Amino acid sequence: MAEIGGAAIRKLAETYGTPLYAYDEDVIRNRLSDYMKYFRSDEFETGVLYASKAFSCKEMIRLIDSYGLYLDVVSGGELYTAVQAGYDCSKIFFHGNNKTFTELREALEYGVGTIVVDNRMEAEVLAGMAQEMKKDVHVLLRINPGIEAHTHQYIVTAHVDSKFGISPLSEKEMAETVQILSDCPYIHFDGIHAHIGSQIFDKRAFEEEARKMFEFAGKLKTDFGVCVNTVNLGGGFAAYYTAEDHPIPLQEVCESILAVCSEENRKLDGQIRRVLIEPGRSIVAEAGYTLYTAGFIKQTPNRLYVFADGGMSDNIRPALYQAKYDMFVDGKENDPVYAKYTLAGKCCESGDILIGEIGLPKIMPGDILVMKTTGAYGYSMASHYNKLPCPAVVFAGGGSAREVIRRETYEDLTSREV
Repeated sequence: MAEIGGAAIRKLAETYGTPLYAYDEDVIRNRLSDYMKYFRSDEFETGVLYASKAFSCKEMIRLIDSYGLYLDVVSGGELYTAVQAGYDCSKIFFHGNNKTFTELREALEYGVGTIVVDNRMEAEVLAGMAQEMKKDVHVLLRINPGIEAHTHQYIVTAHVDSKFGISPLSEKEMAETVQILSDCPYIHFDGIHAHIGSQIFDKRAFEEEARKMFEFAGKLKTDFGVCVNTVNLGGGFAAYYTAEDHPIPLQEVCESILAVCSEENRKLDGQIRRVLIEPGRSIVAEAGYTLYTAGFIKQTPNRLYVFADGGMSDNIRPALYQAKYDMFVDGKENDPVYAKYTLAGKCCESGDILIGEIGLPKIMPGDILVMKTTGAYGYSMASHYNKLPCPAVVFAGGGSAREVIRRETYEDLTSREV
C-alpha cells in the first residue's frame, strides 16, 4: 500500500473519509527550506513571501512562519486567518486589484507592513485613509511589465490589457499615482511589484521581468525624482503535474534571477537594496494529494468512466483551466494497465471531468483513487456546489497524520442560513 508522509493511504481514507486533501508535510518543509537557502544574495537583502492564495489555513501559516517567510495575502479573509494564526502582521504584504475600503482599513488597523497598490484610485483612497487614521504603512506599486509568459490565458497576469497593475505606457496614470504615494507623509513608497503569470517553465521570462523592473526603478528616479529601494518579482514558479511538465530546478532559477538583478543594479549604482519573490504553488502543489473513493463505473460508446466521490467542487482547475493531473490506484501501483479511464466527478455538470483519459489498472468500486499534485488551488478554490461539504485537510509526516482542517458537516452547510 502506498503512503503519504509515511502514513498508509488506506488508513488515511478510513480515518478521515474521502474526498480528502492529504499533504506530505516533509515535502512542504523541504521546499520552504530550499527557498530560504537558494534565494540569498551578498548584494541584496532578499525575502521569500508565501503566496497564501495557493493554500491558506492557520497551520500552514504557522509552518511558513517557522521558516522565516513573509506572507502575501489578497483578501480580508486571508488577513484574518494570518491574525488568528498569530502571524506578525508587519511581515504581511497585502495584494489585490480591488481591495475594499473595509479591507484597507483592517490592514491599517492590524498593522500590515506593506500594501501593494494596484491603481491610482486605490492610491488616493489609501493615502486619505492613512492620513485620517494617522497610520504609517509601507507601499509597493504594482507594475504591469507587459511580459506574456507562455501559460493559460486565465493565469497570465502581465499582458498589456491585464486587470492587474499600471502599465508604464499609461504615463498620465503612472505620474498621478506616483505623486499621490510620494506626497502622503504616512506612506513610505518603498518600491515596485510585478507578477507575470503562473506555471512558468522558461527562466528567461523571469530574467526579462527583472530587467524591466530594474529599468523602471531607474525611470522612477529620473522622471519623477523617486528613489525606490525594493523590487518584488512576484511568483509563477512551476510545479510538476504530469510528464509534460519540466519545472526549472529551484536553485537554477533563483541563481538566474539574482544574477540578472545584480547586473541591472550596477546600472543603477546599487540603488535597489531588497529583492523579493512570492512562491505559492511551487511550495505546496507537489506535497498535496486528493483521495477519492471509486464509485460506479460506466461504459459509454467512447469512454470508460470511473466516478469519484468528489469533483469540481474540490478541484475546479480541470474545468476552469483544462489543468492536467496524474493519479494512481492505492494498492494497485504495480498492476498492469487494464484500460483507459475517464475520472469524472459527482457534480451535476457535464464538464465535471477531473482527468480526461488515463491508463489505469482495473478499478473496482471502493478502490481509493489518488490524484497527485493537488496541494495548490484545490482547497483554496473549493465550493459548495450541489451542497457538497468541503473535505478535510490532513498533514502527514513521520508515519502519522493530523487534521488541520476538519471536514464540513451538513450542519455546517446550513449553519449560516436563516
